[in-house]
Amino acid sequence: MRYAILLAYDGTQYGGWQIQKNSITVQEVLEKACLETFGTKTNVTASGRTDSGVHAMGQVCHFDADTTIPPEKIADVLNLSLPQDISVLKSVAAPENFDANRNAKRKTYCYKLYLSPRRNALKDRFSLWVKNAVEPSKLRHISGAFVGERDFKAYCKSGSSVKTTVREIYSVEVSTGHSMGSTDVEVRITGSGFLYNMVRTIVGTMLDYAFGSLTEDDIKKSFTECDRESVGKTLCAKGLTLESVDYGFNLFDKQG
Repeated sequence: MRYAILLAYDGTQYGGWQIQKNSITVQEVLEKACLETFGTKTNVTASGRTDSGVHAMGQVCHFDADTTIPPEKIADVLNLSLPQDISVLKSVAAPENFDANRNAKRKTYCYKLYLSPRRNALKDRFSLWVKNAVEPSKLRHISGAFVGERDFKAYCKSGSSVKTTVREIYSVEVSTGHSMGSTDVEVRITGSGFLYNMVRTIVGTMLDYAFGSLTEDDIKKSFTECDRESVGKTLCAKGLTLESVDYGFNLFDKQG
């Protein structure tokens, strides 16, 4: 039977989602928990890979298992075998042909910044400290430049092997708040899919525009000429969180 789970994790100590040789990954830890729970090797498929150090509060995964555990209780049983920085929030019986990766229609990532003259240890694990003053209005102004179908080749890490670097971004929203003496900024990006490092480079480019080191023409050029010199730096992973994955229907509605 096929099951789906909603997963949250603090990615700080992990080499990303996908199993690899040289570091512990979220997939590796989760599949070990599945082995302990179901007594057999279980392959877990996620909506997409998250990079080393990136977090998730709405990662969706599917797997097949033969178990008598009620679907809504699988979350509780898996959590018994998971470390404190990974947790299953919900579990449900999924449609037989459901594929967490292939069926995903849109994803939303959030990049968090805090603007302060001094670093805040309580914010530093999940957001990027920006010491220099930034006007959020400038971030909002340039956000529209990334909306629509674009060739994001300049925003992808070099050497990435993908069939096409064209992606569609549905929205880029900038919200602000204040806490513990700093201004908190969240850049929330929703799209059909994302290239390696794409979100972190978009936000880095928005920051460079706000600082005045890039112009609107530079950013336009990054799409027409795919010029890496026209975009900002790729920001650190710790500020990025996968917030949600949309499948066109509520997979976890009234369950789990």
